[in-house]
Amino acid sequence: MLGFSTYNYEHFNREVLEGVGQGGFPGPEPGQWAPDFKATTLDGQSIRLSEYRGQKNVLLVFGSATCPMAAGSIRGMNELYDELRGKDIEFLFVYVREAHPGERIRAHRSFAQKMRAARMMRDEEEIDMPMVVDDVRGFIHRKYSSLPNPAFLIDKSGRVAYRCMWAQPEKLGKAMEELLESQHGRGTDHAVVDGGQDLTMPVTYGALVSYRALERGGKQAIIDFRRTFGIPGGVALADSRMAKSIMENPGRVLAIAAVTAAVLAGGLYAGFELRKRRLGVRRNPYRAYEDEEVRDTETGTDYGAVGI
Repeated sequence: MLGFSTYNYEHFNREVLEGVGQGGFPGPEPGQWAPDFKATTLDGQSIRLSEYRGQKNVLLVFGSATCPMAAGSIRGMNELYDELRGKDIEFLFVYVREAHPGERIRAHRSFAQKMRAARMMRDEEEIDMPMVVDDVRGFIHRKYSSLPNPAFLIDKSGRVAYRCMWAQPEKLGKAMEELLESQHGRGTDHAVVDGGQDLTMPVTYGALVSYRALERGGKQAIIDFRRTFGIPGGVALADSRMAKSIMENPGRVLAIAAVTAAVLAGGLYAGFELRKRRLGVRRNPYRAYEDEEVRDTETGTDYGAVGI
């Protein structure tokens, strides 16, 4: 995974892509305790994850204003929120580092800057679920994989019941329904549902909304994206005619990038699994923060990740 000092990278490039992808899907695995955290909502409310233990299941969805996959999932997530909120499930959107920073939304240097970007995303994407903002150094995000748009369904016992490498409303909805049925039928708070995880990438909607998310980052974010995925003409985006062409046909152009990303992600994950087998270990061989202390995002005090 990326080192501490490079958490908020200035430019998305191949090194960043490989740094994020080399660890497969780190973070708490199905059946493991979910690391506790304390954070602040956009409305100024303080929330601690452990407060939901024994009371509600919690769905954590991670993303940022410049993440194409997060933008693509929001409509479905809002529908899921409207359908299932109040049914023993709390939804929390965790705002993390910018996936594609540029001159409009830069890599975060202050918590106030990150709050402004989170409000922009909430308003422009009409996010209904409560949103909490991770601190500038990403202490929550780094404990939950550091990937751009994962989702973790945490049951009432405080353990992971299901997780998605990329938040996909349809699959998360199925997992939540299965979890609720299991809890009501068996009378137990804990269950691993629908195989525990999903590692697929939703290429279709990612391609359709990529430009909207990248545009929020700015022209540089678009150039960096194209260069990283090897799409010809990245520098030419500075030309107004090229920019206009992309705006009019974002789906076709960015579909190429999304398919490329899917191929790269698949290759990176296959390499991760192969390395795990060669080492003969079950845990993530690339996990860099297994023994790292977690910091309270509100008070700045140290505390260990705890089971909830």
